[in-house]
Amino acid sequence: RATVTLTLRITLSSLALSTLLGLPVGAALGMTSRLPSRRLLMTALYTGMGLPPVVVGLFVFVLLSRSGPLGELRWLFTPTAMICAQTIIALPLVIGLTMAAVGSTHPELRTQLRALGATRWQTTLTVLAETRMGLLAAIAAAYGRIVAEVGAVMLVGGNIDMKTRVLTTSIVLETRRGAFGMALALGLILLTLTFAANSILLRFGNWNGQRR
Repeated sequence: RATVTLTLRITLSSLALSTLLGLPVGAALGMTSRLPSRRLLMTALYTGMGLPPVVVGLFVFVLLSRSGPLGELRWLFTPTAMICAQTIIALPLVIGLTMAAVGSTHPELRTQLRALGATRWQTTLTVLAETRMGLLAAIAAAYGRIVAEVGAVMLVGGNIDMKTRVLTTSIVLETRRGAFGMALALGLILLTLTFAANSILLRFGNWNGQRR
């Protein structure tokens, strides 16, 4: 039970942070056609979307280690370090998919809205509402990336029992012990949590569409 609770706490916190940071940036990039060094920025973004999680884990580990620039925070081998790593992993995915969703709207939509007297903020909200399913897909993809993560969280969390052990690291541990039944049971719980999260996201998207 403690493992499930910690898994939910870390994954949902990481998802909230990556969503709050990534949606505005992705929306801004999607609505901006002319941007200096756009090709370089897109290359960096797409690289981040495919960045190996273990590299992120190593970066966060060095950053939070005693000799690192943020070592005084003493976050290493804590849930906070795991949240940081997973947020970094999911952030490019949220930005990239949000940018693609917003950029796919009809180019005349924003022009028409402004011609009707809509402010920049109202225009942005309308575009986001029109692309809500794409935004939900970005959030769902980010959650899938977060909840399945193993390497980075083991590096920065240490897989400490009752402290930083989550479902994915528990599955790895039980598999190494040869307890395949327990590993499968934990995997089923993980799949159930993922299914529930995606169901909530889908229901929210449908409810929002019906309300409009």
